[in-house]
Amino acid sequence: MIDLQNLNIILTGSTGGIGGSILEKLYNSKANIIATGTNKVKLDNIKSKYENVIIKQFDISNHSSIENFIEECNEQFKNKIDILINNAGITLDNLSIRMKDEEWNRVINLNLTSSFLLSKFTIKKMLKNKNGKIINITSIVGHTGNVGQANYAASKAGLIGMSKSLALEYGRKNIKVNCVSPGFIKSEMTEKISDNFKQSMEDKIALGRFGMPADVANVVAFLSSKLSDYITGETIHVNGGMYFS
Repeated sequence: MIDLQNLNIILTGSTGGIGGSILEKLYNSKANIIATGTNKVKLDNIKSKYENVIIKQFDISNHSSIENFIEECNEQFKNKIDILINNAGITLDNLSIRMKDEEWNRVINLNLTSSFLLSKFTIKKMLKNKNGKIINITSIVGHTGNVGQANYAASKAGLIGMSKSLALEYGRKNIKVNCVSPGFIKSEMTEKISDNFKQSMEDKIALGRFGMPADVANVVAFLSSKLSDYITGETIHVNGGMYFS
């Protein structure tokens, strides 16, 4: 069992499949957690399920409010934010020649720009303690590309490059920045795809099956723990052998 006792963690996108699994893993590892999302019903469910998890309904695409959001989190954690997990993200798929400016901008702004701003203002707090970790949830398509996902692939590839730069800038201050890159993970989204397409995807995976949200959560917990204290600027792939970097 990974022990995250006394670590203060901010988790965005906590109401989704992967986010929910990350939250459960962190909670069972005894971390102190601020969980965010936009869906009030799902956030209320989290509140009823987990004791002592701080729930914040917050839209990270509201860039002008991110600095205040981090200030509030820092106060609630008594000036000690140990870990930020940028998990929130959206997809708005379309072929590139049909992609509207809004579809491009919304995905880039939320997946990449919001993650940058959250990281920027969190790092300012971490610098005072000369310690901290940022974990960015990316995607296999940030490495491989995908039909109809030029915006999403660009946002995730940008997140990887951004993470490497932040790792270089703040490593001497003991701030580690890493990525976790999921492949095809079982979720509400993957349940909706056709059996033929699902089979064609599984045929490309060395392990022959989709992953589970817990597979991603386990890696996030490892990166959150002291076991990963000499790792920074890296991307850990959780794709069952669908892609090798």
